[in-house]
Amino acid sequence: MRYYDFRSDTVTRPTAEMREAMYRAEVGDDVYGEDPTVNKLENLAAQMLGKEAAIFVTSGTMGNLAAVLAVCARGDEVIMGTQGHTMLHEAGGVSALGGVVIHTVPNLDDGTLDLEDLPKALRTPGDVHEPISRMLIIENTQNACGGIPISAEYTEKAAEFAHMNGLWLHVDGARIFNAATALGMSASSLVRSADSITFCLSKGLCAPVGSVLCGPKPFIHKARRLRKMLGGGMRQAGVLAAAGIVALESMVDRLAEDHQRAKALAEGLSSIPGVELIKHSPTTNMVFIRVASERKLSNEAFIAHLKSQGVLINDTAPCEFRLVTHHDIDDEAVAQCVQAMRTVLQQN
Repeated sequence: MRYYDFRSDTVTRPTAEMREAMYRAEVGDDVYGEDPTVNKLENLAAQMLGKEAAIFVTSGTMGNLAAVLAVCARGDEVIMGTQGHTMLHEAGGVSALGGVVIHTVPNLDDGTLDLEDLPKALRTPGDVHEPISRMLIIENTQNACGGIPISAEYTEKAAEFAHMNGLWLHVDGARIFNAATALGMSASSLVRSADSITFCLSKGLCAPVGSVLCGPKPFIHKARRLRKMLGGGMRQAGVLAAAGIVALESMVDRLAEDHQRAKALAEGLSSIPGVELIKHSPTTNMVFIRVASERKLSNEAFIAHLKSQGVLINDTAPCEFRLVTHHDIDDEAVAQCVQAMRTVLQQN
């Protein structure tokens, strides 16, 4: 049976062009800074994000962790959203490995942090009883709040607050190119006011592995040592970086197709009795739904029934599910997903 996989855009497979580029990649020892393909990827990423320098890392989690460790000492504090990926899905690494305290602020429905809440999160300078506020992290797109793109104007205001209070602004931009596509602007314009950004190559951009951390040269120099410390020093990594170059040169412009299919998917699913769209209508590549079945199926049973129909999805809460469109989801997959969900709910 063919499966249509809506669980995440992390399931994308490298394209034929990527596989060819990987096969032909010129390589060297990246820990020595001698891999020409990695160097090309890092230079390209820095240029596209409007930053001085960049470093290729194994994952967004490593990139975010390296960013925090490059700025914060043990016992310092980083401010982030309650629904942020670094808070929820990165294994508590900033605290476990960095000894950094996390201070959360509630995310609003649009994925942002209330700028009026942020001053309340600041520690009192010079108070020996408190951690030192060092960093603010925002996420774009904001995954848990619906894959919502965060505007450049908001990022500029967040940066103004951060810099006025001596904080470093880091953007977890795993899907920053989805945000830029949705907002009709360049990724560099979106993060111009941020000090650093991590973005992912292996989600909607289809590379098999890797993320890139971008920022000022001294910051990236420090992150390079931290990458080695975290076990991320790779040798002939140009084999992987080659796919990342193809991702940046060939896959960004097509993200709009994923967004259109997410809208078509949302329209189809919302026409099914018992299915309700939640967390906004999709503006990027994520669709969130709430499902009510006559027989009150458990999440596990609902997912299993859909799998038997050739559709894979993930849940996010009781009776709530996330579906993600990506390069491997075509119009046929969208139609099959809608039909499968209609069938499962009619039968259960």
